[in-house]
Amino acid sequence: MQSKAMKAPSDAPKGHLLRVLGMAFALAIGIGTTIGGGILRTPGDIAALLPNGWLFMAVWVFGAVNALLGATVFSELGAMMPRTGGPYVFARRALGDYAGFFVGYTYWIQVCAVQAALSLLIGEYAPVLVPALTGHALIVAFAVLFGLVALQWQGVRWGGHIQTIVTLVKMFAFTALIIAAFVIPHSAISGIPALAVPHGTALMIALILAMQGIIFTYNGYFYVCFFGEELCNPGRDIPRAIFRSVLLIIAVYLLLNLAFLWVLPISRMANAPFVGGAVARVLFGERGNLIITAIVMISLLGTINAQVLISARLLLAMGHNRLFVPQATIVNSGGTPTIAMLLGTAVACAFMFSGTFKAVLGVIAVFMVVNYLLMYVSLMVLRRRESAMPRPYKAWGYPWTTLLAILIGLVFLAGVIVSDRRHTLIALACLIISYPLYLGLRKLKLMDKG
Repeated sequence: MQSKAMKAPSDAPKGHLLRVLGMAFALAIGIGTTIGGGILRTPGDIAALLPNGWLFMAVWVFGAVNALLGATVFSELGAMMPRTGGPYVFARRALGDYAGFFVGYTYWIQVCAVQAALSLLIGEYAPVLVPALTGHALIVAFAVLFGLVALQWQGVRWGGHIQTIVTLVKMFAFTALIIAAFVIPHSAISGIPALAVPHGTALMIALILAMQGIIFTYNGYFYVCFFGEELCNPGRDIPRAIFRSVLLIIAVYLLLNLAFLWVLPISRMANAPFVGGAVARVLFGERGNLIITAIVMISLLGTINAQVLISARLLLAMGHNRLFVPQATIVNSGGTPTIAMLLGTAVACAFMFSGTFKAVLGVIAVFMVVNYLLMYVSLMVLRRRESAMPRPYKAWGYPWTTLLAILIGLVFLAGVIVSDRRHTLIALACLIISYPLYLGLRKLKLMDKG
C-alpha cells in the first residue's frame, strides 16, 4: 500500500497526516473502541431492571436497531466530509462555530476522562494476573498510558497496527467465551428465587433506564470518522467500516448475552457487578477469574489506544480552526500529532491523579446524548442547505430513519435528565458557561472563520 501525504493548511506548522490507514484499521477502531469491559458488566444492571429473559434480550435488540439508525447518519456525514475530527467537523459545518466548539471540547474531555478511567481499571485488575502489582494501580495505569503514547509517537502506522492486533485478539477471546458457554458442560444453578418483573409505569421507567446502559455500551462504532484524512479511500471505507463494525458488535453482544442466559439464571445475573466473571467461574472454575481478567485487560487496552488516537486528532482539528493553540497542529514525520497527543495525555494524567474523572464522566454522559442529537440534526440541515454536495453514501430511509433516531435520542435524554438530575444540572451549567467562553475566544481572534 503506497502512502500519500496530506498537507496541512498553509497557516499551520509544518507536518503531514498520512493516508496510510485501510479497512483493517477502520474496523479495528470501531470494534476496538466499542467492545470493552462494559459488555461484561452492563448485563447485570439490565437484568436487575428487567429480570425476564425475553425483555432482557429485547432491549439489546432495540439497542442494535438504534445503533444501525445512527450508523446511517454517521456514514453519510463521514463519507461526505472525510476530515480529521469527525463529529466536530460535522457540527461546525452544519450548525456553526459554536456548535463545533461545543462538540469538539465535550468529545475531547470525554476521551481524556475515559483514558484515565480505563487505565486505572487495568491497574486495579493487574494484580489478578501479577500479584506483585498489588497496591500499585496508579503506577500500572501510568505505565500503560505512557507505553501506548510512546508506541504511537513512532507514527500512525504503529498506532494502527496496535489497534488492529489488540482488536483481533479481543474478538478471538470473546468468540472463544461464547463458544465455551454453549459447549462446556456446567451444572445448573438453582435455589435462586425469581425476581418480580415490573409492570405499567415502572416497566416504562425500567426500559428507559436499561436503554441508557445499552446505548452507552454500543457507543464508539462511528469513531472511524475521526480519521477521514488518514484513510486511503474514506468515501468508500467509512460507510463500509461503520456498518461492518456495527453488525459485528451486534453479533457479539447478542450472542454473548444469550450465552450469559444459557449459563446463569437471570435472577443470578441481576445486580452482579461483573456478569462475565460469574459466567467464567461457572465454566472454568478457579481459572475463570484469570481468563476473564485477561479478556478484560486486552479489551481495555484496545479502547485506551483508540482514545489516545482520537484525542490527538480532535485537538489537531480544533487547532486548525483557532479553537485551540496552533501548536496542536504540529505533526511528526510518522503522521502523529505529537503536541496534541501530549496535551491529551497530560489531561488524562491529571484526571488519574485527582480522581475527578468519575464526576466528569457523569456530566459527559449527558453531553454524549446531546452530541448524538446534534449529529442527526446536522444531517438534516446539510441535506436541506447543501443538497448538491457530493455524497458517496446516502443515509438509508432518510428522513424517516433519522427522525426515528432523533425521537429515540430525545427519549433517552429525558431518561438521563430524570435519572441523574445532579449531573444534568452540572452539564447545563457547563453549557451556559461555554457560550461566553466561545465568544471570548472569538473576541481574542483565536478562531479562524475560514
